[in-house]
Amino acid sequence: MKESVKVLSIDGGGIRGIIPGTIMQAIEEDFNIKVADYFDLIAGTSTGGILACAYLCPHPDDPTLPRFSAKEVVNLYLERGTEIFDIPFFHRIRSVGGLTDETYPSKGLEKALNDYFGDGWLKDLLKPTVITSYDIHNRKGHFFRQHKANEPQRNFKVKDICRATSAAPTYFECSQITAEDKTQYCLVDGGVFVNNPAMCAYSEIREYTKLTAKNMHILSLGTGHKRDSYPYDKSRNFGKAEWIKPALDIMMSGAADVTHFHMSQIFGTIERPEQYLRVDQEIPPTINPEMDCATPENMESLRQLGLKIYHEHRETISQWMKLANEKADTPAPAV
Repeated sequence: MKESVKVLSIDGGGIRGIIPGTIMQAIEEDFNIKVADYFDLIAGTSTGGILACAYLCPHPDDPTLPRFSAKEVVNLYLERGTEIFDIPFFHRIRSVGGLTDETYPSKGLEKALNDYFGDGWLKDLLKPTVITSYDIHNRKGHFFRQHKANEPQRNFKVKDICRATSAAPTYFECSQITAEDKTQYCLVDGGVFVNNPAMCAYSEIREYTKLTAKNMHILSLGTGHKRDSYPYDKSRNFGKAEWIKPALDIMMSGAADVTHFHMSQIFGTIERPEQYLRVDQEIPPTINPEMDCATPENMESLRQLGLKIYHEHRETISQWMKLANEKADTPAPAV
C-alpha cells in the first residue's frame, strides 16, 4: 500500500467554478503535471463535480491518458457559460422570472455536457472519484464513486452524473438519471448538504484504504465566497419567496464552513497539519458573486481572480506539493 495519497477536493459554486478551474490550470502548467496523474482521488460537488469528471475523462484514442488539459477544462465555462445560463424569452415569461419554474432550461447545460463527455461511463474515468448529489425521492445523499462503478447499479453516464450534481434547486430542474442496470434516480445538486466535499474524500480514503490523516494530503479548493448579511430588521418579515435565496446561500456556505472546520480539527491532531490545505477567498465587490452571472465580463473577472488567488497562494501550494511528494514513491492504493 502507498504510504501517502494525494486528494483534490473542489466545492460547488456554479459559474464560479472558473476560479478553481483557473487555479488548477496554473498548477498544471506551472509545475508541469497532469491533474489526472498527480492526484489519487478527486472529489467534487456541483461545479466541482463537473471539473472532477473533466480532469479524469479518458482520451478516446488512448483511455490511459486524460482527454482534456486543465486549460481545456476551464474553457467549458469560459466558452459555454453564456449558453448554460441562458434564459429564452418565453421561458422567462412562463416561469415568471423563475418563481413558478426553474430559472434556466436545462438544454444548454445538457448540450455542453454531451459535447464534452459524450456517452462515457463513470467506471472508465482515470482515477477514483467521489461526486455528490442528493436523492430527493429516497431522501438521502447519493455518491458517485468511480472505484465502485464496476457494479452496474453504481455505473452511470458521466454526463448524467454532471447533470445530477449540478441540478441546483431553483436554477435547474431536478435530474432523473438511469444507472447501467436501468434503475432510475431523481437527484439534485450535492451542495444542498455537502457543498465542500473534502470530508467525503477523507471518509472515502479511510474506508477503502484504512489510511489515517497522517497518510493523506488534501488540497481543498473553494469557488470564492461572499457573505451577504441579513439584518434582523430586513429579514424578520421575510416570507417564503424572500427566504429562497438567503436559505440556499446560508445552507451552502454554512455546509462548506463546517466541513473546513472539521477537516482543520482532524489534521490539527497530526504532526504535519499542513497536509490539509484549503484555498479560498472572498470575492471582491467589483465581481458579481452570483453563481449564474455568466456574462463574458464577469467570467473574465472570475478568471483573473483565480489567477490572483493562485499567485497569492503559490508558495503554500508549492510547499504542500513538496510535502505530498515526499512519500509518493510507491504505487497508488486500491480504493
